[in-house]
Amino acid sequence: MRAIRLMFSRAVFALLAIALLSGCGYNRIQETDESVKAQWSEVLNQYQRRADLIPNLVATVKGYAAHEEQVLTEVTNARAKVGSMQITAEDATDPAKLAAFQQAQGELSGALSRLLVVSENYPDLKANQNFLELQSQLEGTENRITVARNRYIESVQAYNTLIRRFPVNLTAMVFGYDAKPNFSVENEAAISRPPSVDFGTAPPPAPAPAVAPAPPPVEPDAPAPQN
Repeated sequence: MRAIRLMFSRAVFALLAIALLSGCGYNRIQETDESVKAQWSEVLNQYQRRADLIPNLVATVKGYAAHEEQVLTEVTNARAKVGSMQITAEDATDPAKLAAFQQAQGELSGALSRLLVVSENYPDLKANQNFLELQSQLEGTENRITVARNRYIESVQAYNTLIRRFPVNLTAMVFGYDAKPNFSVENEAAISRPPSVDFGTAPPPAPAPAVAPAPPPVEPDAPAPQN
C-alpha cells in the first residue's frame, strides 16, 4: 500500500512539474531553440553548396585567363579558409566564432565578385556554356544563402524575444538559456559611412570678352577754300 502511494505521489509530482514547466514556457523554449538549430543547418547547407561550385568555376576561368593568377589564388585560399571552419549550431552561440565565420564567408564572397569582374574581360569565357551554367548556379545559390540567412536571423530574434519575456525569462534563467548572437550586416563599416554625393557642379562660365567701343565716325575733310 505504501509503495502504491509513493508511486502515486511521484506521478502527481511529475504531472505538476510538466504543467509548471509548460506554463513557464519551458516547452516553447525548446521549440524555438530547435528552430534556430534547423535554420542554422540550412545556412551551412547553402554555404556548402556555394563552396562545391567553386573548384569547377576556378578551373573554367583558368582555362581562358590563366594569367589572372592573383584573383584565382584569392578565391582558392578563401574557399580553403571557409572549409577549415567547422562551426555547429552550438558554436554559433559564441559571438567570436560566429563573427569569424561571417568574416570568412564575406571574404569568399568578395573574391568571387572579383573573379566574375575579371571574366568580363574575356568574351570567349563569357560565351562558354559551362561557365554560363556555373555562373547561373552561383547566382541561384547566393539567393538561397540570403534567404537562409534571413530565416536564421528571424528564428534567433524569435528565440531571444521569447526568453526575455516574463515569466519565460525566469525559466530561461533557471535552466541557463542565454540570448544567442546573430548575423550582423555585411560590410557594416561601408554601410554606416555616408556616401559622397557629387552632383557634377559645372565650373562657372568664363566672362565674355570685353568688346572694344567702336571708333567715332571720321568726318570728311572740308573742301579747301577757292581763291
